[in-house]
Amino acid sequence: MGQKKLQRFADIETFPNVLIYPEGMQGKWQEHFGNNQPVTLELACGKGDYALGLGRMFAERNFIGVDLKGNRIWRGAKTALDEKLANVAFLRTQIDHLEDYFSPGEVAEIWITFPDPFLRASKAKKRLTHPKFLALYQKVLVPGATINLKTDSAELYKFTQNVIEAVGCGLIEDIGDVYANPQNITPVLKIQTFYEGMHLADRRTIRYLKFTLPSQPIDWRAIKLPDENTVDRED
Repeated sequence: MGQKKLQRFADIETFPNVLIYPEGMQGKWQEHFGNNQPVTLELACGKGDYALGLGRMFAERNFIGVDLKGNRIWRGAKTALDEKLANVAFLRTQIDHLEDYFSPGEVAEIWITFPDPFLRASKAKKRLTHPKFLALYQKVLVPGATINLKTDSAELYKFTQNVIEAVGCGLIEDIGDVYANPQNITPVLKIQTFYEGMHLADRRTIRYLKFTLPSQPIDWRAIKLPDENTVDRED
């Protein structure tokens, strides 16, 4: 590991806005932020571009970027500290362990921004919009909370559309090309991640889905998807 990475790992150990595999945090996020404002998660946040962007826009909400890679978290956490964004924090852990860190109903919203689409059929259950993950999110979200997916992957976009239908989610918004009409882009969708900027430079299409989970518990093992084992690749 390079010296720069080693230094960043050492830095985040001291950052007050970074929690690394914390114990006993379930139900304690109000104490961490010092308020009872709603909590939004950015999953697989990388440098935390969306957590930071939303934190700048909505001072009345709290935002937590979740990722395993401490080197990337360092950048977002350092920016939040430099800008004195007290409503932005970072949690270093695996996403499939969310219920170890949040109590039922402790999360008000989830953003999934440009995650790995895991296109190989054998990796389908690693997709962050797979029913397996939706069942996990259901354990920490307040009823009626929204989940947002922003992606350049046509395959993940189509897969998630199928999941929304198969699981019985409530589809709120479906945009096949976010930048097709720039005048209609909402301020929230104008936030760009590092990877989004790269994708736009490569002339890739950016897609967006917003939906809610069903009220009944999700039995993800019983759900059969039209393209459960494969996804159609974009031509």
